[in-house]
Amino acid sequence: MSRRMGPATRLFASVAAGALLLTGCQGVYDVQLPGGAATGDDVYRVVVEFQDVLDLVPQSAVKVNDVTVGAVEDIWLDGFTARVRLRIEDTVKLPDNAVAELRQTSLLGEKFVSLEEPVDATPTGELSDKDVIPLARSGRNPEVEEVFTALSLLLNGGGVAQLRTINRELTQVMQGRESDIKSVIDQLDTFIGGLDDHKSEIVRALDGLDRLSATLAAQKEDIAVALDDIPQGLQVLADQRAQLTEMLQALSELGVVGTRVIKASKDDFIANLESLAPVLTRLSQAGDDLPHALELMFTYPFPRSALKGIRGDYTNLRADVDPRSIQQLIDSLPDPPPGPTPTFSIPPLPTLPVAPGCPSLPPVPGDPAPPLHCATIPDPDASVADLLELMLGGLVR
Repeated sequence: MSRRMGPATRLFASVAAGALLLTGCQGVYDVQLPGGAATGDDVYRVVVEFQDVLDLVPQSAVKVNDVTVGAVEDIWLDGFTARVRLRIEDTVKLPDNAVAELRQTSLLGEKFVSLEEPVDATPTGELSDKDVIPLARSGRNPEVEEVFTALSLLLNGGGVAQLRTINRELTQVMQGRESDIKSVIDQLDTFIGGLDDHKSEIVRALDGLDRLSATLAAQKEDIAVALDDIPQGLQVLADQRAQLTEMLQALSELGVVGTRVIKASKDDFIANLESLAPVLTRLSQAGDDLPHALELMFTYPFPRSALKGIRGDYTNLRADVDPRSIQQLIDSLPDPPPGPTPTFSIPPLPTLPVAPGCPSLPPVPGDPAPPLHCATIPDPDASVADLLELMLGGLVR
């Protein structure tokens, strides 16, 4: 049984059609569907740039973690870039550097826009109204048609047809060489094990190489100057090649002469060293006595112990002379040269008056006390000659 459309129904349909025409509706995508996500006023809109939107259409879903949170509101072309405006529920919070990707619900399902947090970066900020997700953070999954196209290229004249040839060639290469291949594998395993054991040294060497590269990079200007100056230095060496050759030849001749001299004087040099050995041995045996002997040589005949004999303004002097020693000293002197012997006359030294009140030494049993001679101290203003006369007079007495 059918019912005829009443006047009220026809009037409502006419008004709806007129309103639809007045709103400029150009297709079913512009009609707001009932239900769905982000249909109220609590939404914010985001524009996403894509290189290719494939067959994405308005009113497609916008999902976060496979949950529908909005819809595609509009798609338009800006130059060679497709721009898609998304309508997202205000309760959905995404970072400001979120990424967008075109996906399919199934193998042959509809397209939708997936929004996610960045994987290779730290989420920052918050996605808000009128934000733009650029091409650097958008993409799409491969289409089924593209997968089948690539598979057809692989199967028809691609690499699969060459697998049989590769397998046959490998069989021919390995046949009869199993032991060699096993040895190679063992050696490779040993080599890799050695690399693994020395990985710290390898890392340290790489770090050192890195530091060297950094040093060279820091001094690249100096290196460039040096490289620019090297040709000039080489040119100078080339210009002086003749002089350098003569110098080297002269050095060669000098080496020959030096070798001949060393060989000729080798025996004499060895004999001199052997003769010097006893002297060095005696010097080594002298040890600490040698410095004292040298000290006595410069202070003779007054050794350091003579200071102990000075008492105030006078000093005692006692000398034991052995005539045999004097005769030996005279015999050791060289003979005088032929000719008249020169004579020397020594004037008599002036005698000094004996100071009155000169102290006397106490007698020693069994040994008569030697006479003690005293001299007065001259005036402080006396001359150097007077002082010398005083000293020499005391020595003679």
